[in-house]
Amino acid sequence: MKANKAIATYSRLRNQPLWQLLASDKGPIVIGLLQSHLYDSERKLPASIFHERIGRELEALRVQGENFPQTAQSYIARWLADGYIERRFPAGATEEEYELSSATVEVIRFISSVENPHSAATESRLALVIQALVNLAKDTDTDKVQRISRLQQEKERLTKEIEAIEKGQMQVLPPEPALERVKEIISLADELTGDFRRVRDEFDQLNRNLRERLMDDKGNRGEVLDSLFAGMDLIAESPAGRTFQAFWRLLTDPEQSITLEDALENVMSRGFINQLDFKDKRSLLHMTQNLLEQGTTVHEVMQTFARSLKNFVQSREYQEQRRLKQLLNEAQRTALALKDKLKSTDELKYTLVLTNSRIRSLSQWAFYDPSLRSLPMGMNDGDASDIEMDFIAALVAGSEIDFRTLKENIRSVLETRSQASICDILTMYPAAQGLGSVVGLVSLGSKHGYKTENYETVSWTGSDQQLRNAQIPKIYFLREGAMNEFA
Repeated sequence: MKANKAIATYSRLRNQPLWQLLASDKGPIVIGLLQSHLYDSERKLPASIFHERIGRELEALRVQGENFPQTAQSYIARWLADGYIERRFPAGATEEEYELSSATVEVIRFISSVENPHSAATESRLALVIQALVNLAKDTDTDKVQRISRLQQEKERLTKEIEAIEKGQMQVLPPEPALERVKEIISLADELTGDFRRVRDEFDQLNRNLRERLMDDKGNRGEVLDSLFAGMDLIAESPAGRTFQAFWRLLTDPEQSITLEDALENVMSRGFINQLDFKDKRSLLHMTQNLLEQGTTVHEVMQTFARSLKNFVQSREYQEQRRLKQLLNEAQRTALALKDKLKSTDELKYTLVLTNSRIRSLSQWAFYDPSLRSLPMGMNDGDASDIEMDFIAALVAGSEIDFRTLKENIRSVLETRSQASICDILTMYPAAQGLGSVVGLVSLGSKHGYKTENYETVSWTGSDQQLRNAQIPKIYFLREGAMNEFA
């Protein structure tokens, strides 16, 4: 019986997008395309950009001999229908956006784990399991004596550790175990973003289920209606909603946020971080930002679903939808009752008037001819200007930011260190253009650097020879990225 249950479960899962994508003949190509454009670099893309990039990739694959005869739009529409990608229209956007479905994200992670498997039971993974079990046993213990005894033991251990540090016997984690722990942290954070996506899908399914219950409710005031009119947020009160709200409160807690930011900044200053590759450094530096962005998206989706469901009920729109469903069900029952009395070859004495539209050829369009509105006489040459090139160069220097010099300064600083903030760069190369140089460095940092949640103070001398200070976001330039971007 256990084998039959497993077979039935796997047969059902085989029809899911995850299994179908892995078993597809073009699976490696599809996974590679989606991972490159919607996972490794960006997680969301506007429709026009996504179509254009996939079109270029398909053209390159055709040159290599791959069989992709259709357009990029056709393949994207098929991936959307198969559940490999999702399409959404964000509020305020001018076009639709594409992103990976939860199934495709799981496929990419599974393939990556097969290609780069975890080493044998590492110390960091074992430490996480032990610490989790210890905390669980401690937090669920109701024995007052045992809890006090454990706290006393912890107090003694901390006292001994403080005394050892004061004597100069401080134990520091070696670089290899430290790197191992960092990679485990990055892996766990990446899995958390996948959990956010699955929670959002649960909210979407819950919203559809609630609307279906409203449509199927035969009474005037069913359970769902009574709850909504009573002011209860059914989506927020669901198991998925309560779980996410608890996680969201922990993520947005000011004390927890400050602790996490301080820990990240301290870890990024350690020497062993230089042994990480560029991708892992970026993931670690943007960990808080990525978690907050994904959590904010899920929070907005949950609130939007809750508001739309309440508006759907309060506007009485559900009554019209229910009436349409009843009419469709009645028509279906009537058709089933007549199916044995009428044959497909019987003539129906009924004329169905179809709508039509006028079709015009593109050749009938008249193109715009600029020459029809041109002036009858040509343009005369103007007199030569008396402005000298040195004067023009001075005007340009006073009105435009010298990004070329700023990039050279960044490269020069990063030749001697692995990372540098804007304050570090201005310390070695003072702001030649005053505030303009500071603005230029912030602009370059927003495009090519990595912004943290902290701030730093920078100084410059204005045109009036007065020293000025300003507080700006703390942005780091990394050697690997800057050397490539500013080459």
